[in-house]
Amino acid sequence: MVGYHYTAGLSWLDSLYNSSMILTGMGPVNILINDSAKWFALFYALCSGVAFLTMAGVLLAPMIHRILHILHVEDGRSDL
Repeated sequence: MVGYHYTAGLSWLDSLYNSSMILTGMGPVNILINDSAKWFALFYALCSGVAFLTMAGVLLAPMIHRILHILHVEDGRSDL
């Protein structure tokens, strides 16, 4: 929110709306007229996407691991 507020000059409510739309994958709502706001939106979208995928992986890994154990999926190693 702070980045949108100071780089794009948006109100706090519009900044909240833009940052929530970026986090959900919809993209910015307001037109970004200056380059600093566009750069901020670019890096914010990339970082929030990576953070979301990382958190999803960390949260889903134990469940996927358990499912693989239930299905008796081997890891491909041969214990000689």
